Amino acid sequence: MLSDILWLMSELVERVDDRDEVLTVVSRSDAIREGWLHRVATIVCRDPEGRTLVHRRTEGTSRFPGHFNWMLGGAVEVAETYEQAAARELEEEIGVRTCPRFVFKFRCTGTISPYWLGLHEVVVDEPIKPDPEEIAWHDWLTEHELNELVRHDAFVPDAREAFERHSAIRPRTQSRVGSGQTPTDRPREDARGHGGQCGGGHDRERW
Repeated sequence: MLSDILWLMSELVERVDDRDEVLTVVSRSDAIREGWLHRVATIVCRDPEGRTLVHRRTEGTSRFPGHFNWMLGGAVEVAETYEQAAARELEEEIGVRTCPRFVFKFRCTGTISPYWLGLHEVVVDEPIKPDPEEIAWHDWLTEHELNELVRHDAFVPDAREAFERHSAIRPRTQSRVGSGQTPTDRPREDARGHGGQCGGGHDRERW
């Protein structure tokens, strides 16, 4: 836990504005303390049967210890796109190397501090290797099982908000993405915030 706190203090992120445009580079600890907007990339993993990967955070994590989450993820690095951050976090947390698909983003109020949350999706058809320092338990849940777990008191609050937003647009995004079209409710992004290729980055604090 101490190592998490020390890394958080040294971690640099881009401070952004209400339009998700970069203002300057700051430490993530300062961004959280001052309530400055920054970026976080998250990934929803599904297996070929459509079940969703859910995990419980270890008791030693600095934020939401022992809580359940239906997303993986972490802060977006300086000069990194949401997709690049999502790909990096996916490999770091469960050992899967692929390019998650950007779905949408929104300004999350945040239990700890506000930030822009970029949500991605990926289908995982290979064995996963969860990071034991971050993930204490994991399982693939059906839609019904996930809907029940989201109501649990020990579910990460920010993840619950993302789930509700995703559920509201899921029918539209599924139909359009399945036909090769872009969802109409997907925000337009600049090259820095979205639309870049996967890859790059290095180990850092998880979301």
